Amino acid sequence: MRLVIARCSVDYAGRLTAHLPSAPRLILVKADGSVSIHADDRAYKPLNWMSPPCTLKEGTGEDEGVWTVVNKAGEKLIITMEEILHDSSHELGVDPGLIKDGVEAHLQELLADRIETLGEGYTLIRREYMTAIGPVDILCRDAEGQTVAVEIKRRGEIDGVEQLTRYLDLLNRDPHLAPVRGIFAAQEIKPQARVLATDRGINCQILDYDALRGIEDDKLRLF
Repeated sequence: MRLVIARCSVDYAGRLTAHLPSAPRLILVKADGSVSIHADDRAYKPLNWMSPPCTLKEGTGEDEGVWTVVNKAGEKLIITMEEILHDSSHELGVDPGLIKDGVEAHLQELLADRIETLGEGYTLIRREYMTAIGPVDILCRDAEGQTVAVEIKRRGEIDGVEQLTRYLDLLNRDPHLAPVRGIFAAQEIKPQARVLATDRGINCQILDYDALRGIEDDKLRLF
């Protein structure tokens, strides 16, 4: 990544035209070829930019100090440098990506380890119980010995209820498991998803991530 802080003006010529008058700005040139111009008051959003694929040509001679960025559509971003205050390049390497705390797999692991929080007498059959259309997050038995399929989401929406419904349809065809009821568990459940789940006889359960980790009271709220 190349970081340039410069007093510059910027002109864009393409489907429309735009002009940024002279001012100090940050110019980012990334490894993917993209070029973006930033002010100090807009968080992450650039004032203007050119997305890849594009080419950057730095002027020489009479055009020294003029950068011309052209994309495959022929649109141009012309940056006229008046004074360069900083110019540095840095090799960042391959980014490992964002790792979110409390992703569904972690919620599944925590709930499986503390399956009794679903209710007294619950026992785990297994995590990732495979069906013909994919794995059920958790398969367990309640205190009466009935099989329970648990679908876990960070945010519970209608598509998650539909997914659990399909699992239940398959699981209830297995005489060794039937009858199987469902629990739709999430950190947040949308009202429409709750209505659909209730209509289909599926219980909804809010997962308190901190409680599962043992940070707060370890009781889940069952609705």
